[in-house]
Amino acid sequence: MTRRPADNRLPVVNRVVLGTLALAALLPIALSACTSEAAPAAPPPPEVSVATVVTKEVAQWDEFTGRVAAVETVDLRPRVSGYVQQVAYHEGQDVKKGDLLFVIDPRPYRAALDQALANLEKAKAEQSLAQMQDKRAQSLIEAKAISREEFEIRKAASSQGNAGVRAAEAAVAASRLDLQFTEVRSPIDGRAGRALVTEGNLAQTDSTLLTTLVSQDPMYIYFESDEQAFLRYAELARKGERDGVRNPVRIGLANEEGYPHDGAVDFIDNQVDAKTGTIRARAVVANPDRVFTPGLFARVQLKGSGKFKALLVDDKAVLTDQDRKYVYVLAPNNTAARKDIVPGAMIDGLRVVQSGLAPTDKVIVHGVQKVFMPGMPVSPKAIVMGAEPAGEKVAMK
Repeated sequence: MTRRPADNRLPVVNRVVLGTLALAALLPIALSACTSEAAPAAPPPPEVSVATVVTKEVAQWDEFTGRVAAVETVDLRPRVSGYVQQVAYHEGQDVKKGDLLFVIDPRPYRAALDQALANLEKAKAEQSLAQMQDKRAQSLIEAKAISREEFEIRKAASSQGNAGVRAAEAAVAASRLDLQFTEVRSPIDGRAGRALVTEGNLAQTDSTLLTTLVSQDPMYIYFESDEQAFLRYAELARKGERDGVRNPVRIGLANEEGYPHDGAVDFIDNQVDAKTGTIRARAVVANPDRVFTPGLFARVQLKGSGKFKALLVDDKAVLTDQDRKYVYVLAPNNTAARKDIVPGAMIDGLRVVQSGLAPTDKVIVHGVQKVFMPGMPVSPKAIVMGAEPAGEKVAMK
């Protein structure tokens, strides 16, 4: 009987079981190693700038848009007809009252004056003769050497001579005026525009436009106030909190930051425009440096209230959520908390907060875009409200 050799290998089933047990033992170790390698360190809280709400007494300034206009505007037209002989100014230059601008050919008017002077001399001679005859008639009538009719005729001739002299003198004065009007002079101090009629062209009395002139200093700013603001101003005036008409304004042009020019309202229209619901007002502003030019767009701020205590924040901190406005404030443990607010007007570069904040709140101003949700931790840096972030640059809203 043949003996089979001994088989030292484990059965297949046993080998599978042992392998499974070994893999199960190694799997937690492998998973632990993978987990420890994949988990990144938590990012640091974002840096933000925070500022305490400003509390102070302020006055509200309402904003309007307006247009610059000259105090005096002249469409220069000739008072006599004739051909333009000379344009005596440089277009666009500043002129003084009385400066010569145009010369119309004076020769026909000089001749007319000479004729009027001759007529005056003739009238004076006739007057002298009539007066002598009247004086002689006085003595003759007393001696009854002439008839009463002859006496009356000589007396009437003397009166006619006097009237003739006065008419001749008036004609001379008119001729002198016409000759004077051939020199067209500036009626105001201001700036002359383009010459619309040049040498050799015919200018007609009171119809041909020669040029335009506008005064330079001061200037008017015309703007329109809405009905609600007008009623509020009237109420403040009745309470004695503001003047009825003359109120301060601040003015800025399109290329200027803020409102660097000061002026005052000097006129308010006498009725509200029923079509637009607005009323026109006018401010006057000094223009020594010729900054203002008629027709320019201007931004106008009009003092709209008396002094009142207000909470103010940097406008960059105010965010929008559909129809609501809110800010993030610094909460305990350096976390961000949302507060809904009711914003008001801009005053001195800061936004008035009508409700929603406390005077002790610290508002996140710069880096607010890094705050994704309320309760998020932040790394705050204190700054003054309205100031730029110091030190390391913080991304701004």
